[in-house]
Order: sequence, then structure tokens, then C-alpha cells
Amino acid sequence: QVQLVESGGGLVQAGGSLRLSCTASRITVKINTMAWYRQAPGKQRELVAQITSNDRTTYADSVKGRFTISRDKDKNALYLQMNSLKPEDTAVYYCAAPVFGSWGQGIQVTVSS
Repeated sequence: QVQLVESGGGLVQAGGSLRLSCTASRITVKINTMAWYRQAPGKQRELVAQITSNDRTTYADSVKGRFTISRDKDKNALYLQMNSLKPEDTAVYYCAAPVFGSWGQGIQVTVSS
């Protein structure tokens, strides 16, 4: 089955940056719609960013201008560059392949004020 593994999370101060990575197996990242979701404590999981097979990107309003989704076809990896981080960005972030209904295990991002 499709496997997605996230890395790159951690603790950062407000205003800082992190880059999340998602390595995929049994799926070609370049030709499939891929996405990043997040879930904060007590809240529903929400879409953060998505990239389609023709490179169309979509972002949640709360992260527009600060986050960038991208992928590397050679490494078969998906990325989320997060800049100007805010405490409200604190959440568990998930890599997803929506067409396959596949999710990574999630990785914690904590932004301190």
C-alpha cells in the first residue's frame, strides 16, 4: 500500500521557519494530487496546502503568503516550507495522497510565542 513518511517538524519560535518533508513509496508524487493537512488540539483536521498533477496549488487562507508546497520528482518527495510561523500554526501536520486515501503518521510542529 501507499506509504507516506513525514519529517522536519519540531519546536520553533514565532517568526521562524521550518520545512516539512514527506517521502512516498508505492506512489509517484509528481503525477498525483498531494496535500498537507494539520490538526490542532481540540480542532478538526484542516487542509493546509494542496498541489495537483498539473502543479496547481491551493492554500488555506490562514497560511497564504507564508507557506509553500512543492515536490521533487527525483526524490519522490513532497515539501511544505513554512515561514513567519505563528503560535496558531501549532499542530500535528499530515502528508496525504487524497486520491488513494493515504495519510502519513503525522509530525508535530510547535511554535512558541
